[in-house]
Amino acid sequence: MIAEEVAELLLKAEAIILRPKQPFRFASGILSPIYCDNRLLLSKVEQREKIVSYYIKKIQENSIEFDVAAGIATASIPWAALIAEKLAKPMIYIRKAAKEHGKQNLIEGGLEKGQKVLVIEDLVSTGGTSLSSVEAARKEGAAVEVCLAIFTYEMEAAKKGFEHAKCELVTLSNFSALTEVAAKKGYVKEEEIQMLREWNANPEGWGK
Repeated sequence: MIAEEVAELLLKAEAIILRPKQPFRFASGILSPIYCDNRLLLSKVEQREKIVSYYIKKIQENSIEFDVAAGIATASIPWAALIAEKLAKPMIYIRKAAKEHGKQNLIEGGLEKGQKVLVIEDLVSTGGTSLSSVEAARKEGAAVEVCLAIFTYEMEAAKKGFEHAKCELVTLSNFSALTEVAAKKGYVKEEEIQMLREWNANPEGWGK
């Protein structure tokens, strides 16, 4: 199963750290027993190549057809570039906000109306950034049906957001697979797994 293999890869590479008893604090203020930084994988050649191969496999397994790969500034730009290179596809990237100078572009690169865009993400938490990028591409006349990410926390906000946007979220791995692998491989104790699941059920209220 790709989800379990990727979860173990992320844990071994320390791209995901589990620390239930010493939680991290997100920029939003939410306390979290899990921290994911997939940018670390870009510096690890073997793991980077594996992730790209898993991306390609997911595209093939899900019969995802697209004309242009879109990265989101900044973390997923390298992944979009690597996928585009492997599949000989054009690539664009989408800023979080339009530039204040020059052409004031929100989208960098060539995008034509009617083209199918595959949005590439490294991590989905609430889904806000991903969905803003989907909307930005659609406003330019592109068709966006799928967002493909390495990992999702499986937050309810993301699930509802993608449903509302009528965009399918496809991921290499997810929170459920991660907790199973972490328990089997001894990355955390059994009582800590329960803490992780409690956080996932109520991220905003956990730890208060």
